[in-house]
Amino acid sequence: MLNSYTQQTAIVIPAFNEEKNIGAVLDSLESLRHQHVIVVDDYSTDRTAHIAEEKGCVVLRLPVQLGAWGAIQTGLRYAVKKGYQHVVTMDADGQHAASEIKRLVDFAQTHSANVVIGTCPGRLSAGKKLAWAYFRLLTGLQLEDLTSGFRWYDRQAVHLLASPVASVLDFQDVGVLLLLKKAGLAIYEVPVNMSQRNQGKSKVFYSWWMVARYMLQTSALCVAKIGQLPGQSIATAGKKK
Repeated sequence: MLNSYTQQTAIVIPAFNEEKNIGAVLDSLESLRHQHVIVVDDYSTDRTAHIAEEKGCVVLRLPVQLGAWGAIQTGLRYAVKKGYQHVVTMDADGQHAASEIKRLVDFAQTHSANVVIGTCPGRLSAGKKLAWAYFRLLTGLQLEDLTSGFRWYDRQAVHLLASPVASVLDFQDVGVLLLLKKAGLAIYEVPVNMSQRNQGKSKVFYSWWMVARYMLQTSALCVAKIGQLPGQSIATAGKKK
């Protein structure tokens, strides 16, 4: 289903204590006959890594917990080392449908895109919509969903995000988008179907303390204008903003 891109594309899945979800996610990818799946186990204390290994995936076990972005960057660096030309990142909790990967890949093939983000604005709560409006005002990023981890990256984007300059980013969303924007890469956003996570809770927004920490750190990135250069724009659904 992923046509000629199949042999050049790796799917990177960061996972922390997702033993209740990871098996079903990997089974859904198997139905697409995609064999290039990399699970980055972020120092889980459950059977996440073991289940992924049983499914025949490449499993990278981190010796310490790095968080979502650190795990994703580990997967990106592995992909660079192995010579993959494109990377799709997706969550291990079942929110991102394997069938929607084709939508990202097809869009990437028909547009001059460096990055394609799968978004589902309908899943956002009123609080998140207000927060994203705040961050869009600070950054100039014209995206509906700033935290979607369902993304397709081309070779240029992968190499940039695998580089040391991206290592200081704590979260994968706004900081990464600002870095990509600074590099002048073409970022597109396309609508996809998403589900609620199958089981468990969000690793970022599971408490008011984590929400406050996220807002403070991301605001600091925005105020410092990391990656922001005048005159650069982001494209959404094929149209320049």
